[in-house]
Amino acid sequence: MSIPNEGRFAKPVERRDFLGLAALGSFCLTSAAAILGSLKLPMPSVLPEADSRIKIGPPDRFAPGSATNFPERSLWVHRDGSGIYAISAICTHLGCVTKREKDGSFHCPCHGSKFAADGTVTGGPAPKGLEYLKVSRLPSGELVVDLQKKVPAQERLAV
Repeated sequence: MSIPNEGRFAKPVERRDFLGLAALGSFCLTSAAAILGSLKLPMPSVLPEADSRIKIGPPDRFAPGSATNFPERSLWVHRDGSGIYAISAICTHLGCVTKREKDGSFHCPCHGSKFAADGTVTGGPAPKGLEYLKVSRLPSGELVVDLQKKVPAQERLAV
């Protein structure tokens, strides 16, 4: 009669063999992660933004001395004797949308910044005045405001 071999007499795994298997497993996992990462590289991780230019209409839509609000874009378009210009209604402190007062000045409801009708800071924590945005004309004659292009406060589109 023979004694059954239940694994009690099998040679135990040595430390050196275990460390070798662990290193091989780590290498395989790292290689798999690197290959998956390299397959993802050709795909963009950020989708392209929509065009930052918005059409605001023909020049005759804006009467001399007028201020027209575009609330969906936080934008005010003005026309004076020199031409047409656009002011962003976004506060330069923390990005809240300002409210226009009856006297033409702007007030930030979030932290209390105040701006004159021309966008200059008159009070509050805002570090600088409201941004002036580039206004241009399409070949069709329609006006366009570029929400990403800042211009000096004196710049006007002559109409």
